[in-house]
Amino acid sequence: MQRAQTRASDKGMKAIFDQGPPPPCPAPFNMAAHVLARGVETPDKIALSVLGGPDLSYGALRAAVLGTATGLLDRGAVAGDRVLMRLGNTVDFPLAYLGALAAGLVPVPTASALTAREVRPMISALNPVLILHDRDVACPSDPRIVPLEDLRAMRGLPAAEFHLGDPERAGYIIYTSGTSGVPRGVVHAHRAIWARQMMFGGWYGLHSTDRMLHAGAFNWTYTLGTGLMDPWTMGATALIPAAGTPATDLPTLIAQHGATIFAAAPGVYRQLLNQPSLPVMSTLRHGLSAGEKLPPAVRTRWEEATGTQVHEAYGMSECSTFISAAPDHPAPATVLGRPQKGRRIALLGPDGPVEMGAEGTIAVHRSDPGLMLCYLDSPEETAAKMQGDWFLTGDQGSMDEDFRITYLGRNDDMMNAGGFRVSPVEVESCLARYEGITGVGAAEVTLKQDVTGIAAFYTADAPLDETALRRYAEANLARYKQPRVYIHLPLLPMGANGKLLRRALRQHYEAPL
Repeated sequence: MQRAQTRASDKGMKAIFDQGPPPPCPAPFNMAAHVLARGVETPDKIALSVLGGPDLSYGALRAAVLGTATGLLDRGAVAGDRVLMRLGNTVDFPLAYLGALAAGLVPVPTASALTAREVRPMISALNPVLILHDRDVACPSDPRIVPLEDLRAMRGLPAAEFHLGDPERAGYIIYTSGTSGVPRGVVHAHRAIWARQMMFGGWYGLHSTDRMLHAGAFNWTYTLGTGLMDPWTMGATALIPAAGTPATDLPTLIAQHGATIFAAAPGVYRQLLNQPSLPVMSTLRHGLSAGEKLPPAVRTRWEEATGTQVHEAYGMSECSTFISAAPDHPAPATVLGRPQKGRRIALLGPDGPVEMGAEGTIAVHRSDPGLMLCYLDSPEETAAKMQGDWFLTGDQGSMDEDFRITYLGRNDDMMNAGGFRVSPVEVESCLARYEGITGVGAAEVTLKQDVTGIAAFYTADAPLDETALRRYAEANLARYKQPRVYIHLPLLPMGANGKLLRRALRQHYEAPL
């Protein structure tokens, strides 16, 4: 196939971006070793500053990670074993994650918001050799639990050697909602970290001199990648707000701590702009946004208030972010951005790549080093996401002659809740067990201008006590999966085949504007 040039102007050209692959991942390889390599040159430089807490130098970071690796191996774990992480919003999370990777173990980071009921099937599917547990985070009792105080004590142990091996071997597993309602494990290789270098110029504009402030929690994968591992890979300084810091305080922290790049989800930008004025942030070059589409009005307000741009990125659990705007190629609010250099991206129809400008499913070539290995123990589901050599994202878009991609929506009923994809089936299955509910449907609705959330539509003999419904959801669903509104209907909309028409549910809810 002829590779794309800077601009695709040929009439009838297919919607494919391919400007050559990235440099191959070296072998043998270890993800944690790659992240920490640059910091060896500057052991006294601050790698992490918790704003409102302690600082951690690159030397101390490396020692803590390799000490943790020793401690996990001393617990009987061997290379290839899985380690489930049930840890909170503290520095313990990234240290344990990198420690497991350094030892050749397979860490499984999970959202602390998950309930014990949601975690139990993960434990059954994973059969982890160890469960790293903060008692403030929900987790079923299990003899494999390593309490947080024991985990912290490992940092002072002698350094382990990095476990080097095939970059294609399993590195880590993350969970994402599946269309069936059952959370699915996404298995990534060690090489996934190598692919993230395409984001440095293709999205971040990141340099070793940068001080990146990420507004997310330590135990969020967006923070883990963009806010911590990527700055550390570059030898930059990561700034993370202390737990409980309100969004409205973030501009002051940017100014006080000399942040040069600010990263957050769209909801955070919306919150911090809800104040009369912002302080002067003289060191800030630009902001980054991911997780869901940044509303154009919020983006405009930010640019007017700060004089800096926000560069958005699009991605998913299966391949992180691979389409983005960047300082050297900003994108208008109407488009997602361009595929990052080194990616191979296409817009597909049933018969393969569509014509440039036509609607198609956004797809990633199987050769992308950031693409997952597979869904855990689900070869059929993995195969179903492939069309020939292309991985199907499930999102629709179009590509213009400058290779900019416009988002045109999902081709399924998946919902977005604060940057997390949530299956309506999972929410419906939970609420269907509530006494008195005879039918239930879930859908993403507009709650107010530029704000969406999950709504639960249900049938029952009479409207149910909403307070009791909310308590039930709180006990059985992670916070981001819980419906924001509950709507009683006489009947749920059904198709001729008896299938629930979730998109029709939105017609029963009018957002207050």
